[in-house]
Formats: sequence, structure tokens, C-alpha cells
Amino acid sequence: MIDIDRIRAETPAAARLAYLHNAGAALMPAPVVAAMKQHINLESEIGGYAAADRESDRLDAVYGSVARLLNAAPDEIALVENATVAWQMAFYALPFRKGDRILTAEAEYAANFVAFLQVAKRTGATIEVVPSDASGELDVQALERLIDERTKLIAITWVPTNGGLVNPAAAIGKIARAHGIPYLLDACQAVGQMAVDVEAIGCDMLSATGRKFLRGPRGTGFLYVRRGLLQQLEPPMIDHFAAPWVSRDEYRLRDDARRFETWENNYAARLGLGAAIDYALDIGIGPIEQRCRLLADRLRAGLSAIGSIKIRDLGRAPGAIVSFTVKGYEADAIVSSAAAAGITIGASDPASTRIDAELRALPPVVRASPHYYNTEAEIGRLIDHIAGLAPR
Repeated sequence: MIDIDRIRAETPAAARLAYLHNAGAALMPAPVVAAMKQHINLESEIGGYAAADRESDRLDAVYGSVARLLNAAPDEIALVENATVAWQMAFYALPFRKGDRILTAEAEYAANFVAFLQVAKRTGATIEVVPSDASGELDVQALERLIDERTKLIAITWVPTNGGLVNPAAAIGKIARAHGIPYLLDACQAVGQMAVDVEAIGCDMLSATGRKFLRGPRGTGFLYVRRGLLQQLEPPMIDHFAAPWVSRDEYRLRDDARRFETWENNYAARLGLGAAIDYALDIGIGPIEQRCRLLADRLRAGLSAIGSIKIRDLGRAPGAIVSFTVKGYEADAIVSSAAAAGITIGASDPASTRIDAELRALPPVVRASPHYYNTEAEIGRLIDHIAGLAPR
């Protein structure tokens, strides 16, 4: 259902690289690059303010594109510099006091966990790590048992950075809704490789980036905040865009999610983000997810057949991040060796998911992340390259 030839023609680097590092930063398709260049050229011709005014309709349309991607409303979307800023604006808007409990997962991302630690240090709130089940996914029954009247937030990473695990986001959402607990979902590695429906998931807040599986530019991200929660949250930082100065001693927060934005931003990058989302929606998230899983499953199967390889992915149905180690080789050495062969992959350090890494005694792992524009031949190239490494 996907026109791979057309898509690869619109991805020039695909002709010279087997690019399997989409969990880091995917290759942008030509329409995304064109949208950004067009706006930069316009800024150079008439100035940044005039360019933004002229393109105001296209810039406003980006909110609609994100909303369609998430099954949300445009007024529930904020556009920000990256996924971390999106997550932080939501998290730090929540009030915590001594004894309040934050529930999270074993594979939580480092950027999020250090924020938990900072708020715990400032307020006396506590962090509770929900154990995983036998598959490695967050144990939803354990989550239910841990909830009490002091639980003020459930915050998890849907797809961790260090492997193919896909946590049960929707099952967690049902529990959060049943108990009336705010639910913050880090969807950084999920958007672009799988369907993301905030209504079906039941999350109250969701953060994501443009640069990974969405194939957008770096320096872009977005935040979803459910309308019912929005009016209860005051951002940790504001300016006169988020909260107009209405009188000498008064400001008034915007009614929409743009209260989490600031006045200045990179308009060219925003247009690139919108183009990337529209590109993915035009292909179809369903076909994208199907192809991503197909390629990732073939890569896991091929690597599993190599005696020196240990697959490190968890979960019942892993996504398009394949993590592994090679006996006798450091992860960085594998990444460098593959790069010399024209294959781009990455690595994940234990510090990025410290609790999970310590529980499983993980070293740095190699991380290969195929996307829909990759081919089965490229998957085969990586498998053959790893198989051809001399035993150590």
C-alpha cells in the first residue's frame, strides 16, 4: 500500500545509505525540506515578521495537522521546541506537595526521571516505580494496586529509548480515568511509527518530537493537553503570548493550549513539522505501522539467528526499535563498523533508562530503528554485516 519507490525518490540519502537510525533522527523527505527552505527564502526577501504574516494560514494549519495525527482538537495543541520542553511544560504545571506520589515505569526516560527527582526534592513528593510484568511491560495490575488517595500523577514513556518495548498505554489510561488521576504520556518514540489516538489512550497530556519517526526537523515538538484539564493548569513559565498583560497588575492566561508556548519561535521549522505530519497522514499511519513492524520483526529474526547476538527488546509486540548486543564488541564499535559499511545505526547508554538498565544489567546496547522507507534489502545488509564480524 506504500509507494516505496516514490518515497525513496523523495528521500535522496536513501540512495547512498542504509539509514536505520530513525529513533534518533529520521531522514526528512523532500517536501519537508522544501517547506522549510521556502519560508527561509521568504524571510530573507521580506523579513521574518512579514513572512510570518503572509504565511499565517499555513502556520495555523500546523495545529490542525497535529490534532488530526492525535485525534485531538487544535485548541488542545501547543507547538514547542522539542519533546522535552513539551513534557516539562506539562509536568511542572502540576502542583505537588509533601506526600504526593508520582507513579512511573521501570523504563522511564532519564530526562523525565531527573525532573521527578527535582520536584521530589523541592516538594517532598515521592516517586514510585511500577514493576514490570513477565513480558517486560508495565504491570497494569501492579499499577492499580499502588494507587491511593496520595497518587497525583501517572507518567510513563510509551516506547522507551533503549529498545522495542511498547508499554500498554491505553490500559494505563483506563486506570487513570477510573481513579481521576492525571496521566502524562511521553510519546516521543511512538508518534510517526504507530497510531496515536489520545481519546483511545485516555491520556490527559502527551508530549512528542518532530525529528524521529515523524521525519520532521530537529528543534520541533508538540504538547497535547486535554481540554478538561487545560483550564486547571498554569504553565511554570509564561510570557505575554501565553498570558496577555491585560492591566497594570493583571495577566490573563490564554484559553487554549498555546498558553504553554512563548511568542518567539522558528516558523520555518514549524512549517517543516506540519509538512512532515501531512506527509505521514497522506501515506497512512496504519500502513506505516504495519511496515515498520514487519521490517523490525525481520531484523530481530535475522539477528537472533546469529550466535553472538543477544536481542535486548522486551514486550509482547515490540515496535520498530531493535536493541541488541554483540559478544566481544562494544556498542560504539558496532555503530562505527556499520557506518564504514554505509549503514547508519545508533546506540543507547544505560544512563538513558537507568532503572531498567540496572535491573537487567544492561551494557550500552546497539539500536537499529527501521522505518517504512527502508527496504528488506537494507535489513539484510545489516544482518549480513553483523554476521560477518570476526568473533572476539
